[in-house]
Amino acid sequence: MTGSSVNHNELRQLVRSQLELLIDKGNLGGAKDLLVPVKPVDIAEAIEDLPESMQVIAFRLLSKAEAIEVYEYLDSIVQQSLIEEFKRQEVLDIVDKMSPDERVKLFDELPAKIVRQLLAQLSPGERKATALLLGYEEDTAGRIMTPEYISLKESLTVDQALVDIRGQANASEVMYYLYVTDAYRHLTGIVSLRELVLSAPETTLGEILTRDVVSVHTNTDQEKVAKAIQRYDILAVPVVDSEDRLVGVVTVDDVIDILEEEATEDIYALGGVQSDKDNYFQTNLITVARRRVVWLFVLLLTNSVTSTIIDSYEGLLEKAVSLVAFIPLLTGTGGNVGAQSSTVIIRGLNTDEISDMGAGRVIFREALAGILLGSILGVMATFWAYLILGKSFAVAFSVGISLIAISLLASIAGSALPFLFRSFGLDPALMSAPFITTAVDVLGVLIYFNIAKTVLGL
Repeated sequence: MTGSSVNHNELRQLVRSQLELLIDKGNLGGAKDLLVPVKPVDIAEAIEDLPESMQVIAFRLLSKAEAIEVYEYLDSIVQQSLIEEFKRQEVLDIVDKMSPDERVKLFDELPAKIVRQLLAQLSPGERKATALLLGYEEDTAGRIMTPEYISLKESLTVDQALVDIRGQANASEVMYYLYVTDAYRHLTGIVSLRELVLSAPETTLGEILTRDVVSVHTNTDQEKVAKAIQRYDILAVPVVDSEDRLVGVVTVDDVIDILEEEATEDIYALGGVQSDKDNYFQTNLITVARRRVVWLFVLLLTNSVTSTIIDSYEGLLEKAVSLVAFIPLLTGTGGNVGAQSSTVIIRGLNTDEISDMGAGRVIFREALAGILLGSILGVMATFWAYLILGKSFAVAFSVGISLIAISLLASIAGSALPFLFRSFGLDPALMSAPFITTAVDVLGVLIYFNIAKTVLGL
């Protein structure tokens, strides 16, 4: 089944249920035949959904070539579980054949002791490639690149280059781009495989290469690498070191993983949840509670300020007790307006959609939107409050005016604070909706009571 997410999920469930049934009945031959036409990524998902006791059995049904490819798609927790169950040589055969960048992702999740043991027993070439990547900082181009690429010299003719490519093809992960370097491994240009095939045999690479090459450095943040590939619509980007020597390539499949990872981090941050890049739903509850309690404790303390403010206006509330009924309406609306503003601004910052507008212009625009929203909601709230309170127009008017002021405040806070965080070198997503909501709650109550005090003449 193909063509939609629904069909994909149905296929996954079908493979998993049939695989579990066959293994449970001991029909391993049937289970092996079942997996033959299934794509590696779907096999990996089916294995992940199996009971832990069956995961090893299902994985052993695969041929060595299939096992290597499927293993790269498995969740890191399942990868670790399989490593603990496998015999040492079986582990080495699979890990040694993995692409270096995927192997490093696995090693990042494993205990240091196991990593040292696996590294020591890798083949010399794979050990060197893996150690190279592990030497770079996490979340950088150097850490996620693959050192398996095709490098050619400018002086080669097309015929000579094709012979050279055949010799390097098995050791390369990237075939669609051919990188041209000088005698010192400096990146001088790039040739597409299509351009090479269409050129005359005696043409040199120097005549057909493109010298204006998009590249990144080993210490470039992985999110910027992903944006470069997205911006220039390329399938891979070369990585150079501090001396502009070509050392690796980041491919588009790595970028997809990065974008998913970064989006997950931002969503967690917006919800006030700490993220350690592992699977939230497979994390034990103690760790889950620890990650979430920090923000909730901060919000608890700040909300206590709101209670203190309400208590300090006890005299006003005794004379106009109906004011209390509209506090949830005002604070809730203000929090929602602020959350909306912060969400669109943070998204705009992440996608560079508002990079040309400037902070001042963006904040001013959101302030106008806040006034417009507040005016519409304020008029409606005034009539609604008047209907509830009968003839108490003063209180209803206080509610309407307060809603306009609170909406303006929320829009400015929601749009300005992410810019402020970014200017301090912090992730704008940390200026999460819960934080803005709580800040608007505190200031909104102050605004409401002071407007009511003035309008009612108390």
